[in-house]
Amino acid sequence: MEFSGEADHVHILFEGHPSLEPAKFVNNLKTVTSRLTRRDHGEHLNRFYDKPSLWSGSYCLLTTGGAPIEVIKQYIQSQDAK
Repeated sequence: MEFSGEADHVHILFEGHPSLEPAKFVNNLKTVTSRLTRRDHGEHLNRFYDKPSLWSGSYCLLTTGGAPIEVIKQYIQSQDAK
């Protein structure tokens, strides 16, 4: 629903089915994006980054609770404005 980030992390707002396991989703997202980024931009990345994986093993997953989705979207959009 929304995506933004900073130099060392990203913010993603997504809507998932109740049966979705958030930890598995994040792990799959990180695995696939790392593989595709290395495939498509590996030559460039190798000049600066020699680790076998792109992402760290950590992540923070938050639920939006009762906050209006528009407020969350605005927060995410504002992250790259700093």
